[in-house]
Amino acid sequence: MKNEWMNNLENEWLGSGIRETLEDLRNEFRKKVDPRMKKGDVKLAILRSLADKPMHGYQIMQDIQTRSDGAWKPSAGSVYPTLALLTDEGLISASESEGRRVYSLTSAGREFLDIEAGQPEPWHSGASRTPGPRGEVIIHSTKLLKEAAEVARRGSPAQLENAMSVIDEATSKLKAILTQN
Repeated sequence: MKNEWMNNLENEWLGSGIRETLEDLRNEFRKKVDPRMKKGDVKLAILRSLADKPMHGYQIMQDIQTRSDGAWKPSAGSVYPTLALLTDEGLISASESEGRRVYSLTSAGREFLDIEAGQPEPWHSGASRTPGPRGEVIIHSTKLLKEAAEVARRGSPAQLENAMSVIDEATSKLKAILTQN
């Protein structure tokens, strides 16, 4: 639920035009960079991650995110049930190591990967991981917003002033792009 400060920010500062623009960007981003994967991608991604070395669940999620260049960050809600399923299927085994459950491929898991060797890497397959030029602009603007929020949270007064100057300059340059012939 939004707090009063956020409502005031939206009503007084953002205005309806900004809200509509943000909603358009959000909808475009969802179309171009849909984080959902096709059926079986989580299973194959986990098995391919474990082909390199045994890992615990969080390491598997990080590995998939790294291999997808950040385009896919599987949730614990999709990874852990799949780990349980893969264990039940005998494709992986689980053991305790330093207080964590570590998963390893079994020989059946390696055979499964040999059979699936011709399949594309799940973190690179499908158009949902190809954002296109509009999606790329949105991804880059999201990075800018993330860094601006971090400066706003942790920055000194001088750093905040510098950040506002950088954002103003970037805003002016973006406006100029559409007015150039």
